[in-house]
Amino acid sequence: MPIKMIVGLQYGDEGKGRATHYEAKNASIVIRATGGSNAGHTVVANGKKYDMHLLPSAIIRPEVLSMIGPGVVADVKVLAEEIQKMRDAGVKVEKDNFVVSERTHVTLPHHKELDRLYEMLKENKVGTTGRGVGPTYEEKTRRTNIRMYDLFLEPNILKEKIAENLKVYNILVEAINKLIEEGIYQEEKFPIITAEEEYEYCMKYKGVIKEFIVDIYPILNKAIEKNELIIIEGAQSFWLDNDHGDYPMTTSSHPNASGTASGAGIGPTLIKEVIGVIKAYTSRVGNGPFITEQDNDIGNSIREWGHEYGTTTGRPRRIGWLDLVMVKHTKNTSGLTSLCVNHLDTIGKLDKILVCIGYKYKNQDINYVPIDKENCKPIYKELKGGWNTQNATTFEELPKEAKDYIQFIEEYTGVPVKYIGVGADEKRTIIREEV
Repeated sequence: MPIKMIVGLQYGDEGKGRATHYEAKNASIVIRATGGSNAGHTVVANGKKYDMHLLPSAIIRPEVLSMIGPGVVADVKVLAEEIQKMRDAGVKVEKDNFVVSERTHVTLPHHKELDRLYEMLKENKVGTTGRGVGPTYEEKTRRTNIRMYDLFLEPNILKEKIAENLKVYNILVEAINKLIEEGIYQEEKFPIITAEEEYEYCMKYKGVIKEFIVDIYPILNKAIEKNELIIIEGAQSFWLDNDHGDYPMTTSSHPNASGTASGAGIGPTLIKEVIGVIKAYTSRVGNGPFITEQDNDIGNSIREWGHEYGTTTGRPRRIGWLDLVMVKHTKNTSGLTSLCVNHLDTIGKLDKILVCIGYKYKNQDINYVPIDKENCKPIYKELKGGWNTQNATTFEELPKEAKDYIQFIEEYTGVPVKYIGVGADEKRTIIREEV
C-alpha cells in the first residue's frame, strides 16, 4: 500500500510540515495523527508563509483531503480560529478537503488552567506551551474527557459528561487556592469552572467546526482499497515521546512511528515508507537534557540564521550540534526507510562543524543513548563547512563539503538521505530519487 509516514527524530521543529506538504502533492489524504495545538508547524510555499497548529500542513493543497485523526487532542476554539485564519489567507477549508475524526478528544478551558497549575507545583518545570494538551491526554487516559462526537449529544447529557470531567479539577483548585491565600504559592488564583461555562465554550465554536466532524474510517478504508497515496503526518518528535523520550521532559502522547500510526488508525503493515526528519543541527524548546547544546555565540548565530523561534510560543529555541547517536537510535525504534535533512543551508554558514558520534558516560565511551543521558558528554567529529547551497537543485550540484556532510550522516546512521532542505521555501528541496 502506498502509505507514507513522516515523523520527527529530534525534539520537534525539524520541518515535518514542509516534508509533508512536499510529499502531499500526489496524495489523496494527509492525516495529522498526534499532539494538539502545542505542536505548531510552518510551511513556506509559493512565497507565502503559513503557520498552523492543528490543521495538517497539506491544507494549503485544496485537492488533498486533510484529516485530523483520533490520536490528536483539539481545542475547538483554536481549531475554529485557525480555520478562519486560513480562509482569510485565501486557503480553501471546506468539508470536501478537511475532516476531523469524531474520536478526536477536545481540549477545554480547565485543561489550560491545569497546565498552569501543574507547572506551578513542579520543582523541575517541563516548560510546556500552556495549551492544555497534557491535561487533555491525562483525562483521556482517565476516561472522563469528551470527544468531538460528544458535541452532538443532547445538551443535558453533554453537560453531565463535562461536569464529571470537572470534578477533580474543581476539588484540586479549591485546595490550591487556599494555599495561595496562605502565601504558600505566589500565583494568581485558579478559577472554579462550571459545566455550563464549558458547555457554552463548546457550543460557541461548534458552529464553525461541526460540518467537518465525521467517522474517518470509511474514508480511510476506501482510499486504502483504491490504493491511493496516504500521508501520515507526525507531530513533535521521538525524543519527546512519553515512552521512549527524555521522560519526564516529554510531551504527553506518543510521536514515535508506532504511536503515530496508532493515532492515525492505520496498521503498521500497511505503511510502505517511514521518513524521519531532522535538522542538520539540533534544536529544542523547553527544558530537558541537551547533550550537544551550544549556549554561546555559535548557538546564537545558528538561531538567527535558521529563524529558530517557536511557532506556538515564539520562544527562542535552544541550539546544538547534530547528535547522530540520537538519530541512529531511532532507525529501528521508528523503522526508518529514509531521512529528510533540513537546514543544510543554515549549518553551511559555519566554517567548522562538529557532529556528535558518541558519548563519554560513566568513565567509558558509548555509542547508544542511556536513560540518564543528562550524564553524557559529547564526543565530536569535526567536519568542514563553509558551503553555499543557493544555486543547487540536485545533490550533484551541492558543494563537495555539503555532500560529504550528508554522506557522513548516511554512513553513521545506516539510513539513506532522500530529501535535503536547502532553503525556507518547500521548492528548495533536493530529492535523491536513486536512494
